[in-house]
Formats: sequence, C-alpha cells, structure tokens
Amino acid sequence: MSLLDDLRGRDCPVCGASQAGSAPFLSASVDPARIGSFSFASRKRPEFMSFRLVRCLTCQTVYAAEAPSAETLADAYAAADYDTSEEADLAAQTYARALAPFLDAGIRDGAALEIGAGTGSFLRELQRLGFRDVTGVEPSSAAVAAAADLRDRIRVGVFDPADHAPESLSFIGCFMTLEHVRDPLALTRAAFSLLRPGGVLAFVTHDHRAPVNRLLGRRSPIIDIEHMQLFCHASLHKLLARTGFSEVAITAIRNAYPLRYWLRLLPLPGAMKTAAIAGADATGLGRLRVGLNVGNLLTVARKPVAPTP
Repeated sequence: MSLLDDLRGRDCPVCGASQAGSAPFLSASVDPARIGSFSFASRKRPEFMSFRLVRCLTCQTVYAAEAPSAETLADAYAAADYDTSEEADLAAQTYARALAPFLDAGIRDGAALEIGAGTGSFLRELQRLGFRDVTGVEPSSAAVAAAADLRDRIRVGVFDPADHAPESLSFIGCFMTLEHVRDPLALTRAAFSLLRPGGVLAFVTHDHRAPVNRLLGRRSPIIDIEHMQLFCHASLHKLLARTGFSEVAITAIRNAYPLRYWLRLLPLPGAMKTAAIAGADATGLGRLRVGLNVGNLLTVARKPVAPTP
C-alpha cells in the first residue's frame, strides 16, 4: 500500500486528547511526485512537505492529524537510501558530550540500546564512554550496510521491546527518531519497562516552539513528511510523566556541522542553494565547522528506584 493511500486519523499521540481538542497548525503540503528514496532518509535536503498538522491544546504537541500506519512507515524507512556519514558522526559526538554528566559508572557498567541507530555513530561514542554491551536497532538496511565495524551490533528493523528482557538495560537513547514513529507514547512506555531501576532514557528532538522554527514557519526544516509529531518542553514533560519517569532534565543543545551542511538546510530556491554550497566549497569555507543552536532539545530522564522498605 502506498504512503498516501494509508492515511489514518489520530488523536494526540502524547496525551491522548481527542483531535477535536486541537488547533490547526499547518495545512497538508505533500506532492506525490516529490516522494522518493530520500524522503525518509536522515539529514537529507529539506523538502518542506508535511501531512496536515494540528496542535494539541492540552499538551502542545504538534502532530499529523492523518498519518500512515506503523507498517507502512516501516516499509518506507526500510527502503530509504542513506546519504550521510560525517554529519552523523558529528551529531553523535555532540550528544555524547551533552550526555556524559548523566551517565555515572553504574549506568556505564550496564547494557545500552539506541533506537534509530543509523550507521552506529552513537554506539561508537557509547563504547568510548565505557559501555561494553551496546546494541542498536535501525529500519534502514542501507544505513546498517554502511555501519562498517559496528554492523553486527545493529539489528535491521523497527524497535520491538520483545527483543529485550524487562529491566535488562541501563541506558536507552533515541535521537532525532521520536518524531518519526507513529506511537511515541508506546515507545516511551516500552523503554521504561526495559530499563532497570535508576536507568537513563535520553531523547534528542526538535522544538517546534524554538524561535528559529517559529520564524521560518512552513520553511523550517522540521516541517517534513517524516515527522509524525513535533515536541516542545511541555509535551516532553507530559510524555515522560505519563510513562513514570522522574528527574527529567530538558536543555537546548548546540550542533556543530560544516557550513555546507547548514547551507543545505536554508529555505532557498534550489539553484541558489546549489550555488551557495558550490561557492562555499570553492573558497574552502564549506568545510568550516559552525556551531549553532537551531532548536534541538536534549531530554534526559531516569526510571525511579523503588524506595527501600
């Protein structure tokens, strides 16, 4: 079944409020002719396409009012091409630096899982942080094929909590992936069940309320056919409170990428964008690493430890 033939209405995927209790956010802007093998690939050139988006008035989550089924989404990601390596490595380094203070020796002695592992860049960072038992799950076979030495650590497919024993993990990471799943509440509940008491869950997500995203509106790179929902501080707090997590910390993170990558994200006409990237590369500036806060949030939460009787 094609992506657009399988759209199904949904209520808020975070708090469960009826779609009747939502406000319009953006009308649908999907051109079937532009959906291709990179539409569900990571760090692609922005297409600025999206399903009809509404904003939940209860928890402030922005979500696709009609979205494909989980099975159709899984098929789309499985068939997606892979087009990034350096940026994935740089993002993983940023996440590892930001997370290190939350990962004490007790956490690092346990097992770690990354949901949406791509080529395993963050798994490598976890190993550098001292984790010995690291695994990932990734739906794109093209990404896993590019994982080189970590390929045997990554299972091709969608996250299935049945693959892990309850309370067997000390850390679960899900970076720029929570927006892509149809049921983020189910994923977060599953993460809670798989973490041992005191275990840590970490998300990196876009913030739809960040100034840059509010300024750009429909021309923000976060407006994308891949995104089933978009979060903010309020919706993340609601999601984690509903699933039992405590000690929630949410902070903005600053990403550092080559200038040519940032130019790819600008809402410019195609020819102008291509010329800007070519000019930056010709002068050597395209490789210049630039750190920017573009509205991404790191969320870290802990599974409570049962009080001693």
